Amino acid sequence: MEASLYLLIPVSVALVFLMGWVFWRALHGGQFDDLERPGYSILDEDEKRPPETGSDPNRGKGE
Repeated sequence: MEASLYLLIPVSVALVFLMGWVFWRALHGGQFDDLERPGYSILDEDEKRPPETGSDPNRGKGE
C-alpha cells in the first residue's frame, strides 16, 4: 500500500503541473480572448448565405 503512494503522489503532482502549463499556454495563446462572438456567429450564419432565386433546374422533377 505504501509503495503505491510513492508512485501516485509524484504522478499526481506532475499532472497538476501539466494541466497548469496547458492552461497557461491556452491563456497566452488567445484562447479566452473573445468568448461571446462564436455564440453570435451561429445566429449570423443565415444572413451570409445568398438568397434563393427559385430557379432550381431540378425542382419539380420528382426525384
